[in-house]
Amino acid sequence: MTQMRVLPVGCLGRDFISAPHVPPGQDEYYLRNLQSPPPREGWRRLRADEIETLVKNANTADNWDDILVTEQFLPHSIKNCDFYGLVRIGRLEPAILEYHDLSVPVGLTNSRIISCDIGDDVAIHNVRHLAYYIIGRNSMLLNLDEMCTSNHAKFGNGIVKEGEPEDVRIWLDLVNEAGGRSVMPFDGMIAADAALWALHRDAPRLAERLGEITQHCFDSRRGFYGTVGECCVVKNCGIIKDVNIGPCAYVKGANKLKNLTINSSDEEPTQIGEGVELVNGVIGRGCHVFYGCKAVRFIMGDCSNLKYGARLIHSFLGDNSTVSCCEILNNLVFPAHEQHHNNSFLIASLVMGQSNMAACATVGSNHNSRAPDGEIHAGRGFWPGLCVSVKHNCRFASFTLLAKGDYPAELDIRLPFSLVSNDASRDQLLVMPAYWWMYNMYALARNTWKFHSRDKRKRKVQKIEFDALAPDTAEEIFAARSLLEEWTAKAHLRAAAGEPQKRTPAELAALGRQLLAGPAANLNGLEVLAEGAENSDRKAVVLKTHAAYNAYRQMLHYYAVKNLLAYMKDNPAATRQAMCDALAGPRKRRWENLGGQLIQADDLARLIADIADGKLATWSAIHDAYDRLWQKYPLDKQRHAFATLLDLLDLKTLTPEAWTAALDEAVTIQQYVADETYVSRKKDYDNPFRQMTYRSPQEMEAVLGTAEGNSFVKQVRKETLAFAELVAEARRAP
Repeated sequence: MTQMRVLPVGCLGRDFISAPHVPPGQDEYYLRNLQSPPPREGWRRLRADEIETLVKNANTADNWDDILVTEQFLPHSIKNCDFYGLVRIGRLEPAILEYHDLSVPVGLTNSRIISCDIGDDVAIHNVRHLAYYIIGRNSMLLNLDEMCTSNHAKFGNGIVKEGEPEDVRIWLDLVNEAGGRSVMPFDGMIAADAALWALHRDAPRLAERLGEITQHCFDSRRGFYGTVGECCVVKNCGIIKDVNIGPCAYVKGANKLKNLTINSSDEEPTQIGEGVELVNGVIGRGCHVFYGCKAVRFIMGDCSNLKYGARLIHSFLGDNSTVSCCEILNNLVFPAHEQHHNNSFLIASLVMGQSNMAACATVGSNHNSRAPDGEIHAGRGFWPGLCVSVKHNCRFASFTLLAKGDYPAELDIRLPFSLVSNDASRDQLLVMPAYWWMYNMYALARNTWKFHSRDKRKRKVQKIEFDALAPDTAEEIFAARSLLEEWTAKAHLRAAAGEPQKRTPAELAALGRQLLAGPAANLNGLEVLAEGAENSDRKAVVLKTHAAYNAYRQMLHYYAVKNLLAYMKDNPAATRQAMCDALAGPRKRRWENLGGQLIQADDLARLIADIADGKLATWSAIHDAYDRLWQKYPLDKQRHAFATLLDLLDLKTLTPEAWTAALDEAVTIQQYVADETYVSRKKDYDNPFRQMTYRSPQEMEAVLGTAEGNSFVKQVRKETLAFAELVAEARRAP
């Protein structure tokens, strides 16, 4: 049956809200009037001479009495326009609006305008159908086919309006294609919200309460108009329907924009470019979406970018992320994710940010079950390299680097900062723990600086821990050291024709510690196997176990002392004993990464309980709770660092002698960081295959510079001097 209806003349622009949804004593404009208060001097009807001028300029109206204007109205600025319903027009000055190289006169020409409010000094030219919109001052609308709002518009929020069935609600199927982790998108949603909702389905009533909160935080009444903020440019677009556009946004050449909120501001303007099609989503401030991108059921965090034909579907893309030329389906991606290649594919995954996917990387290439319900969970710093293919289900510790390869089975890599490779010739999985620290210090040290410097957000709603060494990774390192102790002991017993299964876990750990604390030569020829690393019968071999174990120790020591020095700097009057008293307590071993913000597990449990019990009844209240946890995080981290140092040194208290020795070792480690940052960068310059494309060393230096002159190498050396000064101050503290 056709959905085409034939309606009587005179209904266009009227009855936007049907009678059952208009409250008693109100009219169809009551919500519009709330959205668009009258100007200070009020509205007035057109004078007869103004109507005459408008008619002479080829304008029409179904009822001239429904055209309301201000005293500064200039009828000469309106030509060849058709008006229907109640249209209110602000001041029209004889002026030009200029944006970049585009200059257009203030006024309205060649457009059909239906029941709209038009702000002061607006330029609307060649808009074939503009209906139910409120246009902010100094905005340009040029060459648009259709721009309208329905009376049930939700602007990308996962809510239902009065009288609507539940099945119209928009959901995002994050992390799992089967929908078991679905969330309702909403304007203002940050990665922490998505993580809280999608990842804690074992918490009674949490998902249900968050759904109720989302529905109640937004107005379910019908009849809200779409808005275009002040100083916007919207030009050369096809269909724009049910879209709110924030101030200072620039929208050009989009094919289709439907059911969206496009956040923007003067400080963080958002830009939407050519060939884009966006449906059912929320776009954060300072975003850029260009060149044929497609996004459906999505959220883009602040200052994120979608470019060059990328596809983003059923996914949350965190702040400060850039995705180009690729496909991302059913994912929850935390802030600072980079994915730039046309032939990379990310599906049904949790990626905890500070991540990078190389060309041809296929993360989630198939499902190993009878339903599409697989998941991949990757800690922050995840880096699948060229032509990597991994299957569902997989789990990766923080800062896992996957070397090129088609990984044939599910992986569970519990060793952080590892290099994982697939040795097809020997049919083995190879894992080198602490690889970043031992061989790629330049990249590791640069990560923290890079993510800080690339954080262009003016409003930092989502809190983010950028430091690679933090409580979450420190706890992963502790767990990894325990695994290496156990696996090394078992390898030793197997080589000695012993029976590992006859040893208790405590005995294995003690033996492993003894072996790993001794000379590296004692482990020569020992084949250490990573148990449970791959769902296959082949071996998973741990490389450089002794060096990695001791590198992990360096990392923990460096993390601990660095944060204790931060405490002393924050509290210049503190003595060593005062520091010990302030930071004393057991080590908190469980930390949650909530969208980039690290939270102690017991704090998160209280947060979840407060939501379930109704103590936190709005998203604003939940965000305030995040903020309170972030305010106490520096001290939480310093307490964790203090406990880390005591556990690492096997001490009950930090004596003056132990503190002095810890500082001495930290200085040595900081110098190692500086030296290895330089050495790992210098490898690029010493490589003869990099040198061969240059006629001389002088040409290479002119093109690439030198390792010694590298700006980041210089920066780390300065930081090393500053670190030594902090240590000197700490020594002077009584």
